[in-house]
Amino acid sequence: MKQRHGARPHEARAHRQLQPADVHNRGSGATPLHILSAYSSPGSTPSPQPETVAAAWSKRRVLLLNATYEPLTALPARRAIVLLVCDKADTVHHNPEGPVVHSAGESVTLPSVIRLRNYVRVPYRARVPMTRAALMHRDRYRCAYCGGKAETIDHVIPRSRGGAHSWENCVASCAPCNHRKADKLLSELGWTLGHPLVSPQGPHWRLLSTTSDLDPVWLQYLGEGAA
Repeated sequence: MKQRHGARPHEARAHRQLQPADVHNRGSGATPLHILSAYSSPGSTPSPQPETVAAAWSKRRVLLLNATYEPLTALPARRAIVLLVCDKADTVHHNPEGPVVHSAGESVTLPSVIRLRNYVRVPYRARVPMTRAALMHRDRYRCAYCGGKAETIDHVIPRSRGGAHSWENCVASCAPCNHRKADKLLSELGWTLGHPLVSPQGPHWRLLSTTSDLDPVWLQYLGEGAA
């Protein structure tokens, strides 16, 4: 009996170590996928180290369009490949330099943009959430006060003086202007804004509000506000 009790912790540890090779894909209906390399092809130069490829793979995002070409979201690379392999989406914009993955029966190069085959109804939401990424896109990464490169976000009416954290009271700002303005009003400094502060409109702004790094290829699918 003592030997049996003593063996159980070792057995439990052994069982915990035997995880399925494709546990994350369970129930998806997709064949297990494996990364070949970032730029692999038969007869090509040696591939990058697996750790480097895996790190690049985990950071990749693919733009997902609705069946109507309306931008929906930026998908993780694995999810995008699963949609393609399961015939739920089609490639819209190929990326010849994208990572190559393969299953038992085929190899797929990760695209930049894919489109759902069936239309998905998106719940209507009137107001785009304000995030740092979306605000920077709205102001085109330019300081609202001097026109230089924006690095921070500033409240036009300082919060200490009752200003709201909203589209109508926030601007992109460079660090020097933000520091100089501090908790003052624009009228106290003699500063003016070159354009009115408004909440952006359009479905692509929901994507911009959650994504700071955009693939330049995506811009043609996101509308004029993203360019």
